[in-house]
Amino acid sequence: MTQMMEMPRVQTCTVSSCGYNHDGCTAFAVTIGSAISAECDTYVAGDKGGMGKALAQVGACKRADCVHNTDLECHAPAIVVGESGDKADCLTYETA
Repeated sequence: MTQMMEMPRVQTCTVSSCGYNHDGCTAFAVTIGSAISAECDTYVAGDKGGMGKALAQVGACKRADCVHNTDLECHAPAIVVGESGDKADCLTYETA
């Protein structure tokens, strides 16, 4: 049986307009990345949701060009999500 790796946590999220942000990200897990950016695909405007506690982790990352990404899995110890225009972006994203 294959053992699951520990997923990186969302250390902070400053995107107050996201429905999962209640003094931190309360989604169970987030997905990062689109074809052209490192935005948080879990971002939801307006609606309130989440588990009630800020314990979110990075479930998947579609930015294969990020230095923290191996096989579409994030290996950073933790990530920071912040506002970028009208989007929520992974501010930990960096290319080699």
